[in-house]
Amino acid sequence: MKKTTHFGFKTVEEEEKARKVADVFDSVASRYDLMNDLMSAGMHRLWKTFTIALSGVGPGARVLDIAGGTADLSLKFAEKVGPEGRVILTDINNAMLGRGRDRMLDHGFRMDAAQCDAEKLPFMSNYFDCTTVAFGLRNMTHKDMALKEMYRVLRPGGKLMVLEFSRVWKPLQGAYDFYSFKVLPFMGQLVANDSESYRYLAESIRMHPSQEELKAMMEEAGFERVEYYNLSAGVVALHVGHKL
Repeated sequence: MKKTTHFGFKTVEEEEKARKVADVFDSVASRYDLMNDLMSAGMHRLWKTFTIALSGVGPGARVLDIAGGTADLSLKFAEKVGPEGRVILTDINNAMLGRGRDRMLDHGFRMDAAQCDAEKLPFMSNYFDCTTVAFGLRNMTHKDMALKEMYRVLRPGGKLMVLEFSRVWKPLQGAYDFYSFKVLPFMGQLVANDSESYRYLAESIRMHPSQEELKAMMEEAGFERVEYYNLSAGVVALHVGHKL
């Protein structure tokens, strides 16, 4: 019997989810950065800046940006690690990775980019000082496997940063739901000519583990001293875990 999982609010076969997620990001890649700015009123830039600051990454560090898409984090990390460091941008989606690689080159950074599955990372164990995944974990079929892979490739003393949509403050839930299921698909149709992909993104946020649930998953994967920071009233949370 084939295994099933969720794709937004729908139940689909695991293999089907991977194809459907690929279709979503193939569709939105060309307008992804513009929609990020519109959807978050530019707040995503502050969330990512906060992530970089807490990473503690400095010159010479090795960073793996998982599901890095259009390279927002990779570009910021490249400035931090300098020419003696190394930043590798990865994404499972070729359209997103291509845009990220082009942006890195446009900014004068010759960094590695690899199309790969976060559940099967093609990198040696105990190598990276920091691994990050921003707004990508919720799209992964086996989050537990991906977290274990992120743990494996980190060196002892390394740090994982997970920036992801999470559970909003209860009094704001009604307004947030209206925005997510009414305004967001409308914006997606208007700007990217694709309302269904942004409806899926809203649904995928609701299916993602809560702050405490994700913390427990990271601890199960081996991470210690796991903590999280609620940003914008819990619309987004930054989870930080250490490999000791």
